[in-house]
Amino acid sequence: QVQLIESGGGLVQAGGSLRLSCAASGSTFSTMGWFRQAPGKEREFVARIWLTKGSTDYTASVKGRFTISRDNAKNTVYLQMNSLKPDDTAVYYCAASLSSSRLIRDYSNWGEGTQVTVSS
Repeated sequence: QVQLIESGGGLVQAGGSLRLSCAASGSTFSTMGWFRQAPGKEREFVARIWLTKGSTDYTASVKGRFTISRDNAKNTVYLQMNSLKPDDTAVYYCAASLSSSRLIRDYSNWGEGTQVTVSS
């Protein structure tokens, strides 16, 4: 049974930093991604990492501020978030895919999410 467990969310002031972690177990995947969903909005892609090559990809609004990384020995993926803005407030979800897609429908396994709140 696949499990993805996120941690590291919380409340931070604008300009601050948080690091999210996602521990995976139960299977192997090609890509791990982070998505987020703000109140009243659709879930959106944030970042992804190819687990073998370590290549990364970001949505434009977080490029230069967020960094996705992985520790294959620990089966854990991280999202370092710097220079946080109130617009980054959302529930952040970790997800796993057998493909290299950005599309939500291509991610078959999801964590329960962790809340990130950025105050102004």
